[in-house]
Amino acid sequence: MRPSHIALAVLVTAIWGVNFVVIEVGLDHFPPLLFSALRFLVAALPAVFFVGRPRVAWKLVVGVGLALGVMKFGLLFVGMNQGMPAGLSSLVLQIQAVFTALFAFVALGERPGRIRLAGMVVALAGIGVAAADEGASGPLLGFTLVVVAAVGWGVSNVLTRKAAPSAPFTFMVWTSAVPVLPLLALSLTFEGWDRDTQALASLDWAGAGIIAFVAWVTTLFGFGAWSFLLRSHPASSVAPFTLLVPVFGMSSAALFLGESVSPLRWCAAALLVGGVALASLAPAPRNRAVQRVDTPAPALPVEDHEAHASR
Repeated sequence: MRPSHIALAVLVTAIWGVNFVVIEVGLDHFPPLLFSALRFLVAALPAVFFVGRPRVAWKLVVGVGLALGVMKFGLLFVGMNQGMPAGLSSLVLQIQAVFTALFAFVALGERPGRIRLAGMVVALAGIGVAAADEGASGPLLGFTLVVVAAVGWGVSNVLTRKAAPSAPFTFMVWTSAVPVLPLLALSLTFEGWDRDTQALASLDWAGAGIIAFVAWVTTLFGFGAWSFLLRSHPASSVAPFTLLVPVFGMSSAALFLGESVSPLRWCAAALLVGGVALASLAPAPRNRAVQRVDTPAPALPVEDHEAHASR
């Protein structure tokens, strides 16, 4: 990769890492499900009226939108609202690489090799250490919700690979439109009309800026730049840069939010990032044509991939 492309990849992962801090601040302004709905609403509108229709089966557009928007980001925001630290959230979401490989094996017949399996075991050990640390010092419910959010990310990755959109930006805009109404319905059901309307009525410039950042910077710019990199270079060269997301996430959370990082959490980070790196960089087996098992880069931003990253 040329230096300018490496710099772009680092910039995108830095944005997705810092996005967890932005989400943490945004949760002081909005209920989590409403916050997630607004994020996708602003990302989809008005772009959805100008990008044309996606050249992908609608069931896949809806599937990715629900898995990524409702399951991943909805549960991520709720988990963080339950007390899951921003830095730890950015780390735990990386377990999506393991879930993606498992779902790809079941749905697409992609068999991971021994090295990749070893990496998955190491990453799962990291999640176990992080769970032990969080169970002793933080809300286990929030931790569990973020892990389930990573499951949703894995589902969306596999569905996106099956869709293989020829226009990734158009696909992203349409999948961003899908979760808006379900998230609003869930918000009204669980967060209540009064709480939602109060949050909207008290919207200030800070709240609007947060929505703009998570929708336009992390989603539209982040995913657009990432798609450019994936078109320009092999996925196996680009995907490992996602390992920088928890580095930026944990460091920015410590810097801006004062989050402490315990020795157990550092151990969990080393295991999880090392395991995902092993799984990502392992060579793909060549005995079957369908076995394209490169660990996929985030189909939509992460923070957020979201973390669409990101949040």
